[in-house]
Amino acid sequence: MDDGIDEGAPVVQPTANYMMRTHCDPHEDMFALRARGPLVRIGGNAATQLRVEYVWQAMGYDVVRKILGDHENFTTRPRWSSAQSIAAEPIPPNLVGQLSVYDPPEHTRLRGMLTPEFTARRIRRLEPAMQDLIDERIDEMEAEGPPADVQALFADPVGAGVLCELLGIPRDDRIEFIRRVRQNVDLSRGFKARAADSAAFDRYLNGLITRQRKDPDEGFIGMLVREHGEEVTDDELKGVLTALILGGVETVAGMIGFGVLALLDHPGQRQSLFAGREEADRVVSELLRFLSPVQQPNPRLAVRDVVVDGHRIKAGDYVLCSILMANRDEELTPNANVLDVSRDGGSHVGFGHGIHYCIGAAIARTLLRMAYQTLWRRLPGLRLAVSAEEVRFRNAFIDCPDQLPVTW
Repeated sequence: MDDGIDEGAPVVQPTANYMMRTHCDPHEDMFALRARGPLVRIGGNAATQLRVEYVWQAMGYDVVRKILGDHENFTTRPRWSSAQSIAAEPIPPNLVGQLSVYDPPEHTRLRGMLTPEFTARRIRRLEPAMQDLIDERIDEMEAEGPPADVQALFADPVGAGVLCELLGIPRDDRIEFIRRVRQNVDLSRGFKARAADSAAFDRYLNGLITRQRKDPDEGFIGMLVREHGEEVTDDELKGVLTALILGGVETVAGMIGFGVLALLDHPGQRQSLFAGREEADRVVSELLRFLSPVQQPNPRLAVRDVVVDGHRIKAGDYVLCSILMANRDEELTPNANVLDVSRDGGSHVGFGHGIHYCIGAAIARTLLRMAYQTLWRRLPGLRLAVSAEEVRFRNAFIDCPDQLPVTW
């Protein structure tokens, strides 16, 4: 054994509740697990789902950043076959084009095609449409009158509508398109029902890509086709779209609603939204750090033995990185379990870290700032219409309110 390297960390059995929330905070069982160290081996459901005896759970800020930033020793590519080399594991056909499971050089090539569509200039072009959508949804809320569900009437349609605008989804298709997307990620529905929705969703994307190949417009898909032609395959286009839609619709919509809830819980913090652009951006950054609605990104798989935080992670071991706990770590910022919009939390990992850092982060930040500012500018008396304990959370891939009744 090498000096100072732990070759046999005990396997801890976490509770069934450790990944749940206590309102906006991590569950107390997650804090108890973190007390064992920033990196622990665990059994339980996570290991069972990955068909292994144990997985590593990373919870410390420094450890999470190290693992997320190390694409040479860790891959996000899922292991489905019996390939001798983990690094040679093929991309499953249903995941082709989805950047989150690609490694360099394929990742570098594909991301390089997408990056120009997420520039500051592109965001500025989207801002008028984003503002119109935000205002339209608040008009609907006001017309319906209080109490109103701000998640269903505002957060969900704004998050989905902006993504449709970015991708160039025809307006006549959007209601049905968004319905299919939401059903596809609703974990409370049965497998057969979700599979049927997934198949219908797949057929729609095939038709959309075919139309864009023939007559590309100014939207995201049309621009990719126009700029790269046969360099990007139809399967890659579909995978890119699937990842952006499934990852973008729920995460942005969820963060709008989750941020509203946190600001309702902390009314003294809202004034910074109107103190200037820099201050408003800091509010958004702090909400992302504090809430971290995407608790854990794709598992990382060690492609070779590597030592992290004094533990030897062996080739073939899976590592789960808790974004939520990393962002609540005192190594990142003092009083990490307190929402403080005056702090500089720019180095948090709310959008990930390394080569898989969220490609749409700048658009998301802009939309969140505009959504929070407009909502409180137009409805300054906004408040919960139920007790905080009655707010229900969604059974989906991210943490966010399922219903958020408000009045004003």
